Amino acid sequence: MRLHGGPSDLWGPGWSTRKSYPGGHISTELRINDRIRVPEVRLVGPNGETVGIVPTDQALKLAQEADLDLVEIAPQGRPPVCKLMDYGKFKYENAQKAREARRNQTNVVIKEMKLRPKIDAHDYETKKGHVVRFLRSGDKVKITIMFRGREQHRPELGFRLLQKLAEDVTELGFVESSPKQDGRNMIMVLGPHKKKAEAKAEVKAEKVEAAAEKAAEQAEIEAEIKASHTGPAAQKKERKRSENLDPEIEA
Repeated sequence: MRLHGGPSDLWGPGWSTRKSYPGGHISTELRINDRIRVPEVRLVGPNGETVGIVPTDQALKLAQEADLDLVEIAPQGRPPVCKLMDYGKFKYENAQKAREARRNQTNVVIKEMKLRPKIDAHDYETKKGHVVRFLRSGDKVKITIMFRGREQHRPELGFRLLQKLAEDVTELGFVESSPKQDGRNMIMVLGPHKKKAEAKAEVKAEKVEAAAEKAAEQAEIEAEIKASHTGPAAQKKERKRSENLDPEIEA
């Protein structure tokens, strides 16, 4: 039987690893094997079957015979619920699940783009290009229209500009938060149609495809260069050097 010691062994039966001792921190480790100090437990078998209420020493004996650990999974029970399991394997599998969950977690990133209500066409196209890039990458975009001076009395200018931008990028995103006046600014939030993970996968696929096309073009160029050195013109030139082999003709 695997015995796992811990801080509770130093402080006696009145202490639990889930309780804080003076000056210490709270541990979330489960109590197992000899660290379980209650007189009896409600025992659950390794396959989830209910064994019933048994003395703790008997439960420990069953764990030893099965080469498993006795793990307290519900300390608040009366009596506490314990299960027979391979605790090392249990901890490893939980760590793997947590790692996978962190890997699949989507981090929401909000980009920001600022515009003036009387922006010229060239600057508008530049700003729109950035918004397109953000949405294609799966990021939200906060669009801010900045009013100055008398422009504050013409909020319809900013509203129309935001409407135009939303329509121009409708294939990549949608209006998540409608235009709202916030002091001297008007704000709208655009959300991407594709999730971050999907956008990353698509961008990666595009890069792979572009690399493959570039490699194919390079191979085609190399083939053309090789053909120019071994083509009919090169062979004809070679024949001219080797055809006049009769010494009388040369004379």
